[in-house]
Amino acid sequence: MTSLSINRKVQDTLGRNVRDLRISVTDRCNFRCPYCMPAEIFGERYEFLKREEILSFEEIVRLARIFVGFGVQKIRITGGEPLVRSDVANLIDDLASIDGVTDLAMTTNGFLLPRYAQDLKDAGLDRLTVSLDTLDEEVFKLMSGRPYGPEKVLEGIEAAHDAGFSPLKINAVVQRGVNEQTIVETAEHFRGTGDIVRFIEFMDVGSLNDWDLSQVVSGKEIIDLIDSKFPLEPVDANYRGEVASRYRYVDGCGEVGIITSVTQPFCGDCTRARLTTEGRLVTCLFATHGTDLKSPMRSGASDDELSEIIERVWMARRDRYSELRSAKTDMTSVQSGREKIEMFRLGG
Repeated sequence: MTSLSINRKVQDTLGRNVRDLRISVTDRCNFRCPYCMPAEIFGERYEFLKREEILSFEEIVRLARIFVGFGVQKIRITGGEPLVRSDVANLIDDLASIDGVTDLAMTTNGFLLPRYAQDLKDAGLDRLTVSLDTLDEEVFKLMSGRPYGPEKVLEGIEAAHDAGFSPLKINAVVQRGVNEQTIVETAEHFRGTGDIVRFIEFMDVGSLNDWDLSQVVSGKEIIDLIDSKFPLEPVDANYRGEVASRYRYVDGCGEVGIITSVTQPFCGDCTRARLTTEGRLVTCLFATHGTDLKSPMRSGASDDELSEIIERVWMARRDRYSELRSAKTDMTSVQSGREKIEMFRLGG
């Protein structure tokens, strides 16, 4: 194995560089959200990946270094629920030491943050995003697939603040007929705290959530609901490729974000590569397959050889699924025959 520092940019067929790497460190989760891991499928008998089937921390760090050589600066740890993987703070510590990584983040459901927030901060994690779809106790039970309310997640958010994470991003998936009536309550709860709620249109990620266009509450509807009580105005993006459209409260009490992958897709600026739990390189959230990096790595491939695989895949990339999906009036024509990779192995 050689120690490689490529330091060159690669572009896909649409001229997009690779700048962001999202790494799913486990396919397991302590929640059973119906839009990701419905309980009727992922019950006690469901067989998750065995330890030997998932990437070790050493393998993750090795691949991350190679991606940084291609221009990746931002790394996000996802799952499943990343905090259910043992000693994940050790992985954070190793990734934070990679020269060239300027932004190291994690997405979590927050349930285990009271225990781990300080360890993550001490290890070098820069930012946290917490998934919290609603503050309503009964709706939370429905959307998390668990028999308890959001109190533990709210404790996790406070623990993250105490550890020095600020601001937090709070991700809320909005599903018509389920939690759209709690949008304003969620926005109001975090208004003035410095944390930024990002409302996400219900997306057709994976193949198990029975997605239907009628369940999508559009970003415009979400903004109109909040604006009717707390007037908003649009804000410029922080950087090219930012997935959330930004709006700030006119009275200065913070901002919210809207992620409109369904009604206003943003594929044209996508710079994200994804590494699945079992070591596949995936170039789109809605992908049907990935490229195996684990097998050649475990068969003795050098860093140069792994780099050649990554470069070949990225340079051939032509993904713009959301744009194609939104261009269809009959959404089922895009869905038909697509067995997409599930979110819990891919990360959000």
